[in-house]
Amino acid sequence: MILLNPHHHNRPYADDRSREVMVKTIDFFESKGKTKLKADDHNAVWYQDFLDFVAAEGIFATMCTPESYGDGGARWDTWRNCEFGEILGFYGLPYWYTWQVTVLGLGPIWMSDNEAVKQRTAQFLAEGGIFAFGLSEQAHGADLYSSEMTLTRNGDGAFLANGSKYYIGNANAASLISTFGKIADTGEYCFFVVDPTKSGFECKQNVVHSQNYVAEFELSDFEVSEDDILVRGDGAWDTALNTVNIGKYNLGWASIGISTHAFYEAINHAANRRLYGMAVTEFPHAKALFTDAYARLVAMKLVALRASDYMRSANADDRRYLLYNPVVKMKVTTQGEDVINHLWDVIAAKGFEKNTYFDMAGRDIRALPKLEGTVHVNIALIVKFMQNYFFNPVELPAVPKRDDAANDDFLFDQGPTRGLSRIRFHDYDSVYSGHQQPNVGIFRDQIAVLKEMLLEAAPDDAQSKDTDFLLALGEIFTLVVYGQLFLENAEIYEVGDDLIDQVFDVFIRDFSRFATQLHGKPNTSKDQAEFCIRMVRRPSDDVERTERVWTNQVLSLRDTYEMNP
Repeated sequence: MILLNPHHHNRPYADDRSREVMVKTIDFFESKGKTKLKADDHNAVWYQDFLDFVAAEGIFATMCTPESYGDGGARWDTWRNCEFGEILGFYGLPYWYTWQVTVLGLGPIWMSDNEAVKQRTAQFLAEGGIFAFGLSEQAHGADLYSSEMTLTRNGDGAFLANGSKYYIGNANAASLISTFGKIADTGEYCFFVVDPTKSGFECKQNVVHSQNYVAEFELSDFEVSEDDILVRGDGAWDTALNTVNIGKYNLGWASIGISTHAFYEAINHAANRRLYGMAVTEFPHAKALFTDAYARLVAMKLVALRASDYMRSANADDRRYLLYNPVVKMKVTTQGEDVINHLWDVIAAKGFEKNTYFDMAGRDIRALPKLEGTVHVNIALIVKFMQNYFFNPVELPAVPKRDDAANDDFLFDQGPTRGLSRIRFHDYDSVYSGHQQPNVGIFRDQIAVLKEMLLEAAPDDAQSKDTDFLLALGEIFTLVVYGQLFLENAEIYEVGDDLIDQVFDVFIRDFSRFATQLHGKPNTSKDQAEFCIRMVRRPSDDVERTERVWTNQVLSLRDTYEMNP
């Protein structure tokens, strides 16, 4: 079974400690129960009970400590982290969030050469500590160029840090905060660690009303020694971006977890509710919405898992993951919104009820595509790879499923972030051509028209600088990459023809919708608009296939999971 079901969590793991972490985490939440989960959410209760559990069981120490700094099964294992992030998202965004910002806070530390700080960090994790990532500022967001946090030399070899940071999760309770700033006299970027217990640190406020603490903090003549510096110069810039590559990928897994729990709750409600003498799940529109939601959800998970394989297999000569990673950050999170929208259109007013998980899901699913400007930032990155992806394929090693118990060393030794134009990809069409399902063929035809447009009516200089135009084009290109990753993992996870065809039924309609949007952009040329019209296609009309997917895979999930009360 592809979707997480905590009541039947019988997945294979590479080692006993990994299974123990997942099972104990599930048991913690199921023992807590939905009533308490919801009460804590409504009252914005800081999740100390969860952090106490994490400390007592050594959860973050196992999951966040590289192999060479920990013991007892500790390693940085992206596949395992995906599983964990999905489980946390399944039970609530706040629990995922404290994990997520800990991952971000650890990135600059594990990427640095500061052994003393690394050893302190490993000890903090062993004691149950959490971490924070001091990058964003109120006036500038995550715009690194405009950072106003300044380190000024104080004359005795140390620095005084002055400035404030904003939107900093965990900063109220972090053991250390990895903080980005500039050295005043050289203009160099740097990362340094902040110990919040020291003089000169002030946690000013929580800027949100939530169980999370998303802080504004200020440093006032905060003393920073050379021993507190993690990295400076170009390396600090690279560290910031590489940390985002590792940490923000988790956004997709929160979306998958939230959408999965909401799906169970929605199908249970609809299948057991009767209107006009019929179960809600007998209405044609409800069946269609549930089937689309399920197809999107399965694709979300298989795409994110496949991107993880490429992250774990990356090296200096193979950085394909730098395309696949932002696809997860942007596309999986927005697909999560679509899943929730489909489900909400069926359950209607039920989605607002205060005792439902859906009440949280409908709110929290919106956050994930918006964190750090996820959609527009990541599409802008994605389109940088379009030329090489379509027109310059090369032979590259096939990447296997990577669920082995290995430490992902390269992620913390990636080096410079430059050179994206040199990254090459295997032939995407070799993946599509290996599948004969009718809707894969139609989707492949749509891709061919897109490629023809890029050859004969490529964006001009003005269009290439028009973010609105590029976002529309980027949505179409992203869908091509998304479909490739889905098909690769459909083979690995032995997804049947019916579901593959049903997923591409959704993809074809999405491709047509995005093409229509590009057609309507004011800067789209007449020639480009004609290509857009040619991209609009209708999926293969196979009523029997859709009915099989509905009956055997979608409706069969009713009453298979409900959280303990």
